[in-house]
Amino acid sequence: MTDTIETTPAIADLTGTYTIDASHTRVGFTARHAMVTNVRGHFSDVEGTVTVDAANPQNSSASVTVQIASVSTGSADRDAHLRSGDFFDAETYPTMTFRSTGVEDVDVADGTFVLVGDLTIKDVTKPVRIELTFDGSAKDPFGNLRAGFEGKAVVNRKDWGLTWNAALETGGVLVSEKIKLDFDVSLVRNA
Repeated sequence: MTDTIETTPAIADLTGTYTIDASHTRVGFTARHAMVTNVRGHFSDVEGTVTVDAANPQNSSASVTVQIASVSTGSADRDAHLRSGDFFDAETYPTMTFRSTGVEDVDVADGTFVLVGDLTIKDVTKPVRIELTFDGSAKDPFGNLRAGFEGKAVVNRKDWGLTWNAALETGGVLVSEKIKLDFDVSLVRNA
C-alpha cells in the first residue's frame, strides 16, 4: 500500500493562519568572499506566523523571528565571528525580525507576489521587498494543510550596521556589502 498526498495547487484554497514549520524551512543568505567566491549560510532557528487571505491577497501578512545564534555557514570560526560584535552581536541583539507591511504585484495565475515589510537587525529597522513564489500546497499524512513558498531579496548589510570588513592586498574587500537572501518556507495551517 502506498501513501498518497492530496495536492492542492490552487492559491484560492489557502485562506487561513499558518505556523512556520522550522524543520522544513530555510532562511539563507549568500555573500561574496574575497571578491572571488560565494559563502552561503542559513539560520536554523526560525519561528513565525503567516496569515493568507486568498480572496484579497493584499490583506495577507507575515511575522517572523530568527535567532541570530543559530547562524550556520559550515565553519565554526566564521559562525562565531558572525555572532560577535563585528557583525550581528548576538549577545546584545539575539533576534532578527521581519514584519510585513503589505503585499504587492500579485499574479495569482503565476503564484508570484512581493511581500513588503520591515526587517529589524541590531535594533535597526529598514524596509525590504521579498519576491515570493507559491510552490503549492498539500494535505500531509497527518491531515495538516501545508503550503510552500520560495523567495529572494537583495540587501546591503551596512544598512543594518553590519559594517565590518577587511581590505584585500590586491584591492577590494573580504566581505561584500550586497547580501542575497533566499527562503524556502514550509507553512502548516493552524486548526
